[in-house]
Amino acid sequence: MSEWRVPTFADVLAARRRIAAHLRPTPLFGYPALDELLDAQVHVKHENHQPVGAFKVRGGVNLVAQLSDDERERGLITASTGNHGQSVAFAARRFGVGARICVPERPNPVKLAAMEGLGADVIVGGADFDDARENAERLAAEHGYRYVHSGNEPHLIAGVATETLEIVEEQPDVDVVIVPVGGGSGAAGACIAAKAINPAIRVVAVQSDAAPAAYRTWKEGRPVEAECRTSAEGLATRVPFELPQQILREHLDDFVLVSEEQIKAAQRTMIEATRNLVEASGASPLAAALKLRDALRGRRVALVASGGNVSPAQLLELLA
Repeated sequence: MSEWRVPTFADVLAARRRIAAHLRPTPLFGYPALDELLDAQVHVKHENHQPVGAFKVRGGVNLVAQLSDDERERGLITASTGNHGQSVAFAARRFGVGARICVPERPNPVKLAAMEGLGADVIVGGADFDDARENAERLAAEHGYRYVHSGNEPHLIAGVATETLEIVEEQPDVDVVIVPVGGGSGAAGACIAAKAINPAIRVVAVQSDAAPAAYRTWKEGRPVEAECRTSAEGLATRVPFELPQQILREHLDDFVLVSEEQIKAAQRTMIEATRNLVEASGASPLAAALKLRDALRGRRVALVASGGNVSPAQLLELLA
């Protein structure tokens, strides 16, 4: 039995009250071009409109708001490819807490600049996210910082679940919610919120076939470490996270793998159809929807555009 406490719907409602002073609800917009493409009624949840350009800030604010005096004094450390790090940096700055973010080498420069701009100490090292995570765990043990895991944190999951709460409140008749997965906190939160309100809502997760650790873990019912070659930072994990997997095993309806090419094509379509900057991980739900097109025909579908933190170099490469 895991030591992790699974967040409840009551935790999600409490998280919403807690973050309301710091974050506004994000838009849920429909686009005729996407309706036509999928032959469905499509709504996009624009988490790219968050102040850090990604959904994770909901979890960061919910967690940092609840730190003990001792934890505030010790300060925070976490590992991130960017969006989780920005989330922790944003929340730490709001509540006057010191934050250190361990990132892998060659980080997304937009995300790196944002973390530094929010006042966090950024520590670069390691080939990928999991190397950065091990670095953060080592430094936490050495210096006594409060380590914030990017998945195994009930407060983070309850916080990010508020995005799905907003979707269902605005579109109570939604049939399917499609959520990208790196570590799985967003999909786990979607399961908790959607199933509590209406168990008939299908929650579908999507990951790149170039980084399938969470997918394979869910499918095989055991922890599977998998190679990580995706260019979508938000999907780039090599090791599954225990608490999100526990929730996904119980509540997730389907999990889809898409190729890097399918993600890039979906990203171009999202940018064109929504006139929004959408990063690769944020476009992966559209890639999954296109793969599931026959099953989604005529349904009401919400796609979570989890973030919009694209660097100019990435954008030029994508549109070339």
